[in-house]
Amino acid sequence: MISESNLNRYRIFCAVAECGSISRTAELNYISQPAISKAVTKMEESLGTTLFVRNHRGVTLTDEGRVFYEELKTAFDIIKSGEDKLKRINELGIGRLRLGASAVLCKCMLLPYLKGFISENPHIKITIECQSSSQVRKLLSDGVIDIGLMAKPENLAELSFYSLGEIEDIFTATPQYLENLQIRENGIFEKANIMLLSSGNVSRNHVDSYFKENSIEPEHILEVSNMDMLIEFAKIGMGAACVVKQFVRNELLSGDLVEISLDVPMSKREVGLAYVKNSHSAAAVEKFMSYIGANNVGDWN
Repeated sequence: MISESNLNRYRIFCAVAECGSISRTAELNYISQPAISKAVTKMEESLGTTLFVRNHRGVTLTDEGRVFYEELKTAFDIIKSGEDKLKRINELGIGRLRLGASAVLCKCMLLPYLKGFISENPHIKITIECQSSSQVRKLLSDGVIDIGLMAKPENLAELSFYSLGEIEDIFTATPQYLENLQIRENGIFEKANIMLLSSGNVSRNHVDSYFKENSIEPEHILEVSNMDMLIEFAKIGMGAACVVKQFVRNELLSGDLVEISLDVPMSKREVGLAYVKNSHSAAAVEKFMSYIGANNVGDWN
């Protein structure tokens, strides 16, 4: 590593090379002429070579001095470029923001915010990891993402959490499917093909807890890897799917799907943005959370 004293000498050396005069360099940099002469002499001694030829007009670089100057100039140009980039990051909001969410949460809840945020912050590079909520939680803990959209975990640990509202899990099917089976309320669990997310998913864990608390043991279960497919399977009459009510709002309004009444409704779950406050992308995280706070109208519920 270059010491601070050597770095200062290198700067002085470059300044003398560009000015061609020790006295002029001293004047421009508000440093005494003897201090500059001493710095140059120290460099020549440490490098074991002569860097300048002195004459009555000033100084000129030797061949060795010119080679050294060109290398130092390249190095200082790189440093200047780095400083300029950091300045632009601070002035223009350039940065990186890494988001994580399940595919359905991303589509239904995250995308509506992203359009406006990107429009206001075009210099922030955004990447999105579409994973299950449990995976999103792990990605946050591992520092792979900065913000995760998920159901509120029981243990936040080092995370901060901004709530976007509550979601409600329901069982839904086509009117024709229910009519064909002549299903009424909790009878679905004995007669219907129950379509659920795969085991281990956060939403599936919520459903399994509901089953256990209410002593429900479905006869026929079909597991699907993501909620988008659950909804599509329900729409073609394959069975009764457990989905988030907000995600099938249009289908319920149109009558393509109907909500199946349960003796004991499932409890609602809080959903929001989890993030680490002191992450290395803190500036971008702060910008995004400020935008969400200013634009969260909560009308998706």
